[in-house]
Amino acid sequence: MQDLFADLQGQPLAQRLLEAALDQDRLAPAYLFSGPDGVGRRLAAQRFLEGLLSGGGSDARERRRLDDRNHPDLLWVEPTYSHQGRLIPRSEAEAAGVSRRTPPQVRLEQIRALSRFLARQPLESPRGLVILEQPEAMAEGAANALLKTLEEPGHGLLILLSAAPERLLTTIRSRCQQIRFTRLSEACMASVLETLPNQEGQQALALASGQPELMALAAGSPGALLEHVRIWTSISDELKQRLLTIPTSPVEAMALARDLSDQLEGEQQLWLIGWWQQHLWRAHGRQELLIRLDRLRQHLLSFVQPRLAWEVALLNLSQV
Repeated sequence: MQDLFADLQGQPLAQRLLEAALDQDRLAPAYLFSGPDGVGRRLAAQRFLEGLLSGGGSDARERRRLDDRNHPDLLWVEPTYSHQGRLIPRSEAEAAGVSRRTPPQVRLEQIRALSRFLARQPLESPRGLVILEQPEAMAEGAANALLKTLEEPGHGLLILLSAAPERLLTTIRSRCQQIRFTRLSEACMASVLETLPNQEGQQALALASGQPELMALAAGSPGALLEHVRIWTSISDELKQRLLTIPTSPVEAMALARDLSDQLEGEQQLWLIGWWQQHLWRAHGRQELLIRLDRLRQHLLSFVQPRLAWEVALLNLSQV
């Protein structure tokens, strides 16, 4: 059993709970793996399902099929973008050229497909297996449909991977066995990153060593650090340089608002707010700056026209 979770680092309590469930063959119909992004929730879910399929141990064939998401009894659901009449999963959006100005959602039709999958007879495994990423990104209709599925789970097994379980309906949380995942220590985080192929993790650590904002945003999550580095490197050096200081005039503020809204996708804009809050706090230590940027985030999430939202925020900041 130890070999099964050998690559899961820094989560001893979660590992013990999952090993006990497999060892005693006492599986809940639904689990909620809660905790920060990038600390091992997805990996633990895959290894847990591998143990279920292989009778509690490690199995190279089952691991490969689960890692590739091509097992006939596995359905992996992630938030999607609606693009030209199709739903594009978050992981495929960039390659498909999808505009990401609004956050992806878990949609009602996805939950209905999930329910149908769990109701069918599995082909190879003892039960249908579903992993649902970011369930907090569900609209109300999808959340209610998921609740109905949880009330009559059948013989399937559903794992929710959530970084914000407090945003889920209380009735959904109450029908899942919660497995908590915690942030990693800096040493454990570095250990995880150094094991990644192609020196990706080492490069991320090297970049973050000169960018304390990135390490602060990661907050003990190696996966989050990789994501922060990815977005940081996707932003032009010219824009980064201009964001090191607050605009000092209305003309400068309006020009920066125009370039930010024109050059960055919605995902990048939302991320940049968090980075800028970290940077401005380190530079000035003034809470009113952070509050104004929180207001900007709320406007962008409320589908206010991005350029207008940035103009208002930057003009306000230039006057503080």
